[in-house]
Amino acid sequence: MTSFVKKQIWFEVEENETIEQCLERMRTAGYMPMGRREEPVFHMVNGEPTYLRQKIQFKGILKEEN
Repeated sequence: MTSFVKKQIWFEVEENETIEQCLERMRTAGYMPMGRREEPVFHMVNGEPTYLRQKIQFKGILKEEN
């Protein structure tokens, strides 16, 4: 029986993680970065949407084994 490994997966930069740490986590898992997306994250303060942080994700493509 073979294990299923996704060829493409999105890795999110965690709150207490640098971009470089996220990229290293991707490499360790066997993926290489092939895309990036960002979106703002808001939360409600006194009934008003307020900017909280920027959500950053990298698209990882499974490295080919030679």
